[in-house]
Amino acid sequence: MAMRVNVGLIGFGTVGAGVARALLEKRRLLQERVGTRIVLRRVCDRDFRRSRGFRLPSELMTTDPAKILQDPDMHVVVELIGGIEPAKTLILEALRRGKHVVTANKALLAGHGAEIFRAADRTGTDLYFEASVGGGIPIIKALREGLIANELDAILGIVNGTSNYILSQMREKRISFHEALLEAKHHGYAERNPSLDVDGHDASHKLSILTLLGFGFQAQPSKIHVEGISKISQADIQYADELGYCIKPLAIAKVVDHELDVRVHPTLLAKSHLLANVNGVYNAVYVHGDMVGSELFYGRGAGQGPAASSVVSDIADVARNIASGASLRVPLSHPKSRSVRRLRRMGNIETRYYMRFMMKDKPGVLAKIAGVLGRHHISIASVHQKERHKARSVPVVMMTHEAKESHVRAALEAIDRVGFVKPPTVAIRTEAPRAR
Repeated sequence: MAMRVNVGLIGFGTVGAGVARALLEKRRLLQERVGTRIVLRRVCDRDFRRSRGFRLPSELMTTDPAKILQDPDMHVVVELIGGIEPAKTLILEALRRGKHVVTANKALLAGHGAEIFRAADRTGTDLYFEASVGGGIPIIKALREGLIANELDAILGIVNGTSNYILSQMREKRISFHEALLEAKHHGYAERNPSLDVDGHDASHKLSILTLLGFGFQAQPSKIHVEGISKISQADIQYADELGYCIKPLAIAKVVDHELDVRVHPTLLAKSHLLANVNGVYNAVYVHGDMVGSELFYGRGAGQGPAASSVVSDIADVARNIASGASLRVPLSHPKSRSVRRLRRMGNIETRYYMRFMMKDKPGVLAKIAGVLGRHHISIASVHQKERHKARSVPVVMMTHEAKESHVRAALEAIDRVGFVKPPTVAIRTEAPRAR
């Protein structure tokens, strides 16, 4: 008879319900593919009254997580409640008791991943977390296993489906940010309070996890420069399109002169970029390694099905490890990259910029702006003057050559202080495709 692996699930929300349903309804398929019997032994939640779309046997239900943590026959604990506490305490207690852990908790791993990894190492237990980044995309498995021989120098990702959906709708339907946000809420792609998504913080949590796996260097979310998409206007979407670009909510981690450049913000991507055609709620992560070159991982980044699929995949991996006596078969993170010494200061990054000025329609104004930019070591690549605005101001769009962030910020502050433009000036960074 196949070995039995018992699973305890803490958290019976949207993803938890999807995991429970898969473990119950696909148990024969899983046994055939994994070679062990994966048994859902207990499900813990505060409230089982709300319908989850299927019937969970009452004998599996408990409101007490101790019934899972203190069960000597429980092999795997799945944490799907989210947040920092009590999730952190529950995970550490599970590891202390020698139980393997599967989680989707990106916020917890971003802030406390190193501590939790050390606890797993001390107890010789497995910790899997595929669903924490990219929903159903196997990017964690790729970084931990598939790319283990590579020295990475870049990870770029569209890792928040809500923000990507909003910007895609703005571009396709020519609607405002607020109209696109209402559509996202209507379709269930945005929460009632969408700030974690549209302000970029969800993406920063995921980027923190990716930096730890890809570079062995965890950038804490508080150290990552973050900008949201709420200030992106329909005008900027249109102007970018005319110039051959699209605007995407990008999470960036790349090695530059032995420093790790990490940031999250709306970004102009040339339409030839691998990430440029990732639209709607889809996510994608672009990785460049010294051996494989460029790779793109693409798929649905949110929703019950994709996230539950990744959680069940992690449970299956743990079950195989238990059956073969090979816990900690896969490293939790790679050793620190030899090419990374420190995080790069935001003011030191260099890239090309899109700038939009609302200028007074008077002679000499454009020359004054060019003069300010020149004094701050910013070279103009192109200038495009648009139609006159109703308020008798003229939109002028500039693309710069590569410039330093600190120089750009100082120049725009100087320009916005004078009387010939209507502040604030819009500035959006660009990301060039890697040369092949």
